[in-house]
Amino acid sequence: MAEALLSGARIWAGRWEAELAAPGEAAPAVEVWHLERQLENVSVTGAGASRWSVSVPIPAELLSDGVQTFLVRDGATGGALGHFTIVTGEPLEDDIRAEVDLLRAELDMLKKAFRFHCAATSGQ
Repeated sequence: MAEALLSGARIWAGRWEAELAAPGEAAPAVEVWHLERQLENVSVTGAGASRWSVSVPIPAELLSDGVQTFLVRDGATGGALGHFTIVTGEPLEDDIRAEVDLLRAELDMLKKAFRFHCAATSGQ
């Protein structure tokens, strides 16, 4: 699938959906993989000239705490078309809060350094 491009990806009602721009008249073969498991029921339907709607249900048993990455591949060549990631779980909330706190501290440090720089150079 030469020059195929995924866009407009989203997760809605337990399904991953995207639009695929791909040359040709025939529906492209699209696969979605999680770890070593190929997901079933990938739907590829026409959405216009060389544009295809891609949709796949996300099995509930694949969702657990942490980060789950799904690879979208060209079924004919095995080449990567894109990916999507689902992040869940309470332990991750603590990580995100810690990262935000760290970013705030670094921003405060940069603001102080910038103010000092401005004060030191304004007198010149």
